[in-house]
Amino acid sequence: MRKIIYCCLPIIIIGIVCLGRSTAVTATWKIGIALYSFHLFPLETALQKSDSAGCYDVQGFAWHKVAKYDKPLDALSSEEIRSVRKMLDAKGIKMTSLFVGNADNAKGWTQRFLLAKQLGAQIITCEPGKDQWNSIDSIAGRFHMRVAIHEHKKGESIYWHPDSVLAAIKGHAQMGACADLGHWARSGLDVVGCLKKLEGHILEVHLKDINDAGEDVNVGEGIINYPAVIRELKRQQFRGRIYVEYEHDFENNVPGIKSEMANLGRMK
Repeated sequence: MRKIIYCCLPIIIIGIVCLGRSTAVTATWKIGIALYSFHLFPLETALQKSDSAGCYDVQGFAWHKVAKYDKPLDALSSEEIRSVRKMLDAKGIKMTSLFVGNADNAKGWTQRFLLAKQLGAQIITCEPGKDQWNSIDSIAGRFHMRVAIHEHKKGESIYWHPDSVLAAIKGHAQMGACADLGHWARSGLDVVGCLKKLEGHILEVHLKDINDAGEDVNVGEGIINYPAVIRELKRQQFRGRIYVEYEHDFENNVPGIKSEMANLGRMK
């Protein structure tokens, strides 16, 4: 029988032990996979790949095509969404977060929250317009969910810098940050400094690394100082989820994802 571990990462004093047990646990982080890592494939195949990587906690994205219905998640009927939820449950996979992008109005946001809720998500991840901040905070409260604002690359989003997220979440109790470490590095920002700026507001992390040319590489093999990142998250007593978002070798990245998880365990 397969043991469902939901990719819990016990944190021990000397570092992180990935996908394993420890008796010297000081805190527990949960690590999952951002299904965008498998966006070339339909949802059914993406879930199989997550299973193959040994991870049963995922962040979905609303435009992911469901092969069974030949439609993206956000175009499914309520009955079809229930069918997808049954598929997740049958595989022992939890979709704990859903990336929904943006919406034009309160009705659109309500539909996105409803989709996420039906799939079992606790957080929606998005890049809302400034005129939507009050609306999504209010809707999130009604759904008893949180909103993680995704920090994208400079020039591609207004949320490339922690200051923009801090401005958005001010006075909005349900809102926080999705800290995308790779995009911070691409934007020329100090990753650890960004984490410090957002202390207490980080709901989830997108884990990735880049080289000097800005190309994605395995975590620990690029320019991001991951030992310092880990120390900072431990100092903050971070309790959110860390999603591996593996944005290279898309057609055959399960081995890389498994290697990346193992590399985390060797970091001190």
